[in-house]
Amino acid sequence: MLLRMICAGVCCAALASAQSVPGNEDLQLDSSLQVIAAAHHGKVALFAENLKTGQTASLAPDEPVKTASTIKMGILLDAAGQIHAGHASLNEKLVLSHDNQVQGSGVLGQLDAPLALTLRDTLTLMVVLSDNTATNLAIDRLGLAHINATLRNAGLKQTYLYKKVYVPATGPMPPDQPKFGLGKTTAREMASLMTRIATCDLPPEGPKAQLAPPQVAGGDGPLCGAILHMLRNQQDRDGIPRYLEFLDTSEQGSAIANKTGALDALRADVALISSKAGPIVIAAYAYDNTDQRWNGDNEGEQTLARLAKAIVDRWSPAGLDPSAFPWENPVAPPSSH
Repeated sequence: MLLRMICAGVCCAALASAQSVPGNEDLQLDSSLQVIAAAHHGKVALFAENLKTGQTASLAPDEPVKTASTIKMGILLDAAGQIHAGHASLNEKLVLSHDNQVQGSGVLGQLDAPLALTLRDTLTLMVVLSDNTATNLAIDRLGLAHINATLRNAGLKQTYLYKKVYVPATGPMPPDQPKFGLGKTTAREMASLMTRIATCDLPPEGPKAQLAPPQVAGGDGPLCGAILHMLRNQQDRDGIPRYLEFLDTSEQGSAIANKTGALDALRADVALISSKAGPIVIAAYAYDNTDQRWNGDNEGEQTLARLAKAIVDRWSPAGLDPSAFPWENPVAPPSSH
């Protein structure tokens, strides 16, 4: 498949170019994106890359922004790393207690506890429904400090998970926590995080680990396939997928693996798009938004969708290719490594 061949053949180049080589910046596309952003009643931060060609596009890509639920991508990356290292398994059982049930998105907060779930089920709910209770269960299992160490080992200097969802911050907190709430990132760093999942390049273990050179972890294909399978089934389609995808993805498989996030004045979407011109990563944040409606017509959602359509129209006029996703999801759950 095209995308698997690309990931196997140009993984190193993709990760290197995620740091944005100025010569690869698509200035014509940047100009089109600026027009869309200027019409938005709020601010926009974006970083996009075609992992095959190395072309990039950006709007304020290094501006720190609130993550909302897109920080759950960092939890996914840490889970993959711990499973790879043999410290966790997708099949292990976790027990949800009443104390960990919180409000907001998801279904676990509405179910009777105690309830046994696998780590796979927990992560799937965290992604597919952005389940906040599942998120807290995953944080308890993986460890908040370990998740942030993984982010640092992935070279992300501005990406941080401060606390559990709808739970007050505990212990010493960075001074900027009140400003950002649940988590902080930049569009460039969140795109880099998605690129690592797309290329199955897991960061090294340990708080003092050195950043390893990018490489394809071929033996981790089933694990990365399981993670991408979760992201391809994410059910909020009002942002990046809105103007790009017209399939019944529950039956035919999505060409877009993504994780959304939302606050009253923020809409965010981080996506890996399987296009006919190569895999495209987009991380986009519309924030300080005037429109704070919680429906699909929210201007922030529509702005993200217009930005994504402009990027795909420019880089892949032939459209999407859902069959070209890397790392097939196995039928049977993979065992821990």
